[in-house]
Amino acid sequence: MRLCRFLDRSDPNRPRARYGLLQGDRVIPIAEDHPFGSITPQESEARPLSRTRLLAPCQPSKIVALGRNYRDHAAELGHEVPVEPLIFLKPPSAVIGPEEVIRLPAMSARVDYEGELVVIIGRCASRLGEGEDPLAYVLGYTCGNDVTARDLQQRDGQFTRAKGFDTFAPIGPVIATALDPSDLRIETRVNGRVRQRASTRDLIFPVPALVRFISHVMTLLPGDLIFTGTPAGVGPLAHGDLVEVEIEGIGTLRNRVRAE
Repeated sequence: MRLCRFLDRSDPNRPRARYGLLQGDRVIPIAEDHPFGSITPQESEARPLSRTRLLAPCQPSKIVALGRNYRDHAAELGHEVPVEPLIFLKPPSAVIGPEEVIRLPAMSARVDYEGELVVIIGRCASRLGEGEDPLAYVLGYTCGNDVTARDLQQRDGQFTRAKGFDTFAPIGPVIATALDPSDLRIETRVNGRVRQRASTRDLIFPVPALVRFISHVMTLLPGDLIFTGTPAGVGPLAHGDLVEVEIEGIGTLRNRVRAE
């Protein structure tokens, strides 16, 4: 399935966000107010994709992100490969959806893109045992961009300010539920030029290991996001840029960039 969250542009009343299934050029709403558990497609309410605006596909209670989870990215930053997952948090207020604008904060002189595979949790996961399959707690996957104020990261010596600005967690366009996350092609482009190209097979800590590890640190709730890390090739964004993150089996997340 390809789950989405959308607004109907033609709604004469105040529009409300709904969840649906994206099938080709149609969006089929579901009866439920969330995509977790069983869902009921409402075929009679299907509408053209062109009549909708796709939103960020979920609203997380938290975003857990990974640092240096590709060897080549650790090398380009001049850091050692971590011996265990290096996790940090981004605020939910950083989330934006496809076609929304990434805002460059005035207090930063360098803001970088970081294309990533994002995991969406589907069931409450806490202290998963060795006999439990971490992927059974995953709803699906989407594209993400762990936007980072690199100069502030270097100045502060930690991630909170550098990665926490509003608009610094674009996700979308859909949640793909039937993917094997072990070998997905990922590509990041800026103004049509390829800047990052890799596969999730190169993750130091793969998705199952990440879900299990994080579940022993904090409880993961339905809708929570795990940004799995970025490959080599990170670089700066400028006013007017179009940044795209494309992942095999999911689609392409597109965002324009504007200076404050």
